[in-house]
Amino acid sequence: MTQPSITVESVGADTWDDLRTVFGERGDPSGCWCQWFKLSGGEFRATPTDEKTALLHTSVEQGSPGVIARIDGEPVGWSAVEPYTAYPGLRRSPITKRLAGDPDDPWAVTCFVVRIDHRKRGVARALLAGAVEHAAERGAEVIEGYPVDPGVRPSLSAAERYHGTVSLFESAGFAVVRRPSATRAIMRRELVP
Repeated sequence: MTQPSITVESVGADTWDDLRTVFGERGDPSGCWCQWFKLSGGEFRATPTDEKTALLHTSVEQGSPGVIARIDGEPVGWSAVEPYTAYPGLRRSPITKRLAGDPDDPWAVTCFVVRIDHRKRGVARALLAGAVEHAAERGAEVIEGYPVDPGVRPSLSAAERYHGTVSLFESAGFAVVRRPSATRAIMRRELVP
């Protein structure tokens, strides 16, 4: 079987409708709209889905908070990537909070969404490569990810893998910095200007 032709680009106002297609109307992405790390837990639960959608739309209109993948022009995936400080939830989490020696404001890859009918086709790998390029083009010197490790717990569901996997990040040149829990890793890659 030949591999599909996957392209990745930074999102912008002209890609909003395609991004809506990726998030869909069912499943976790359609209720989150990449606001989990932007809002506190209470705010997230209290914010209706249409307002979460509007928050991401505003973020897309004001800049580019991530990348979108396409197969033969069809929108199939999304990855969120912005500076660490754009995600208040990362500072609050015991998994991702800064420790002594950590860079203050690396870029962070926090989320992957791949439409169900396009999984296991290399979309997440292409999204991560695109996220790295996106961050580098915007001056990032360091980029981090916070993936799960299905090698430690193979029963991780697709929903629990939205952070990406350790093997995915390793394949993109990221190294494990520490393991804050058995199934989670902090992974980092230096970007050379």
